Amino acid sequence: MNIYSYMPRPRQHRHIHASFGYNYFKPCSTCLQDTGEVILKMEEMESIRLKDYLGMNQQEAADHMKVSQPTFHRILIEARKKIGCALVCGKAIRIHGGTYKMEMNQLRKFRCIDCHHIWEVMHGTGRPQDCPMCKSMDIHRVKDENDYARTGCVRHGKHQ
Repeated sequence: MNIYSYMPRPRQHRHIHASFGYNYFKPCSTCLQDTGEVILKMEEMESIRLKDYLGMNQQEAADHMKVSQPTFHRILIEARKKIGCALVCGKAIRIHGGTYKMEMNQLRKFRCIDCHHIWEVMHGTGRPQDCPMCKSMDIHRVKDENDYARTGCVRHGKHQ
């Protein structure tokens, strides 16, 4: 036997379909004291989003993340354990790290409030300044199939 027969295989990347506009939660009652923090990996946050927020069953969510159903279940159990610990012990939650690959939709949808025109713009091209139909500047991002639309909200609880 060689040395490589005892090594585990490399971990496969989990596919994440949403980025989050925040990376830190801290209980308000502990603002004056440091009770520690729990690290929630990106794939654990995605499992919570798919199962608990969007209500997918485990097989659908596993297919979405491109992992097996038992692997998805293990990720979900670990995420719930960490969130439970943070809630019970009053700890902060940092969303950071993991083994994942971002699978963002290449197109973003926008809607004009004035003329109700909906159009798509490629990611990485910046936010459009006005509606291509009526030139109104009153435009908003439309939620995509993952129920995601960046709203420009302030990052509350961002860790410095």
